[in-house]
Amino acid sequence: MTSRTPGRRFRLPRELFDELASGGGSPEAVAFLDRAERSRRLLLLRETLDLLEQRPEVRERRAAFDHAWHLLTEVSRGHPDVAEDLLMSPQLGSWLSHLLRRLQGTAGGPPLGTDVAHLFCLCLTAMVRAGLDGRLEVPVRDGGVVLPGLGLVRLDAPPEVTVATATLTGPRLTLDWAGGSVTVRPDRAGRTGHWLPLRTLHGASVPLDDVDPYRDLSEPIPPEPLDEETAARWQKVFAEAAAVLEPPTSRPGGLRVADVRRVVPQTGPALPRTARSGPVFSATTSDAFASMIVGLPDDGLTLAEAMVHEFQHSKLGALLHLFHLLDDDRGEAWYAPWRPDPRHLTGLLHGVYAFTGVAGFWRERLHDGGADPALAAFTFALLRLQCRLALRTLRTEARLTDVGRLLTHGLAGTLDGWLREPVAPDAARRAGAAARANLVEWRLRNLRCGDEERSLLRCERRAGRPAPSPGPWRAHLAPGPFWTDALLPLYRTPPAEPAEDPDTHLVLGAHGTARARYEDVLRGDPRDPHALTGWLLASAAGDPAYRRLLRRPERLHALEPQDPAELAAAATWLSSGPGG
Repeated sequence: MTSRTPGRRFRLPRELFDELASGGGSPEAVAFLDRAERSRRLLLLRETLDLLEQRPEVRERRAAFDHAWHLLTEVSRGHPDVAEDLLMSPQLGSWLSHLLRRLQGTAGGPPLGTDVAHLFCLCLTAMVRAGLDGRLEVPVRDGGVVLPGLGLVRLDAPPEVTVATATLTGPRLTLDWAGGSVTVRPDRAGRTGHWLPLRTLHGASVPLDDVDPYRDLSEPIPPEPLDEETAARWQKVFAEAAAVLEPPTSRPGGLRVADVRRVVPQTGPALPRTARSGPVFSATTSDAFASMIVGLPDDGLTLAEAMVHEFQHSKLGALLHLFHLLDDDRGEAWYAPWRPDPRHLTGLLHGVYAFTGVAGFWRERLHDGGADPALAAFTFALLRLQCRLALRTLRTEARLTDVGRLLTHGLAGTLDGWLREPVAPDAARRAGAAARANLVEWRLRNLRCGDEERSLLRCERRAGRPAPSPGPWRAHLAPGPFWTDALLPLYRTPPAEPAEDPDTHLVLGAHGTARARYEDVLRGDPRDPHALTGWLLASAAGDPAYRRLLRRPERLHALEPQDPAELAAAATWLSSGPGG
């Protein structure tokens, strides 16, 4: 396999590509992606430097930039391991990509000079790690000076201070500014009033980065140092996660913890979670290979699942840097079972690849007993169904390249093999019901019949003629507000007894009672998409003819029934027509 990367051409051995296409990846496959990312970083660095040459922010401080570049060159020649570590650090990757987008006019942030001057902080880190003495000016932001990959020096300087002079003498770093001075020892791990070194998660040497300004997904953010109690919880939960992931495997769902380059604790308000995107916030950017942002969960099993999920995104992001996999107009039109909203095809591919890894993670837990067997069986059974459904969309609707077809073929092989594996019958039944419920409600919340189809449906019903076939038409997008799948947690862990709400009756198989209670809801709001979903599912369980309506439930919505009697009559009419 030959990549599209200009300059030096990378040839990915077919056996390594096949490993990655299956959703897994050996140490050799991940190492290849790492080398390819290194080449990409160098290309981005060259492009960024060329653009910087044209900027007045650089021309005005040409001597300072030349001095910094001379120091970096000295480090590269005398301490190539330090230079390599810095080049491949997530901190440099995120900053470099952000700065390039700033220079191209596609991103915002602080004054451009602040982003550009971060180069001096990277230079200072290189000097500290190489043990070089020297002096240079560095930017001050949010009251401190960051040493990417090492930590943060707090200056307690007033907001108007934007520059400090850094002087390295042996192990001591002194920062001077108008009105103050601070001296720290960056070689020491303990946190002091002025020096906040990055913590390392025990047992894996993975940095826990809570201070780097470029650790988020988009614009720079201020440092948010963890308190000691939270940091201790991170150490505990991470150790549990590492134990869950032992012994490492190259199969889909495996992760070698040593391959993770950085964990960023999600400390601000969590973004809204979807029903299947995971029990904890997590995210990844392809700018920082093998880095991940994760909220602190309660247990190691949850963290291990999130880490597998995000590392899958890193692998696919690296493959997308190497290969053109599909043509995508970025139209957000497609069903992704782990999202409440329509997705574009590249996002759908990312979801399939990530959740194939998560499905494999739960499959491993079935085999090693590392989780509740009922939970593992249900989650594996659900995700293999949902990933295969989304993959079918990609293989039939996306304009895949030859390499893209090979990748989706590999994923299909994995998922088709898993679909033949037996799981506990009750878990398989609940997983199928959960997958069906999510798809029906997603359609009711995001799709509508087009004007022509809607008019024909109403006309034919008024005329007393059979319902027309749904075949000639496709639904139109009409995304509604954010929603969560209320049925999924009930299917995952069914209650022992039904409650007053109709959902528990539906999940426990009391379909008649569930239908009657959904009708109570629909009397108050005939267009409630969740109640309409539950009513359809309960009705289909009692009358197989209604199952045809589940394929395109938006046709029932188009008839606008105003009460349960009209709803039942409309559903009966639709289900009796050709194709439902």
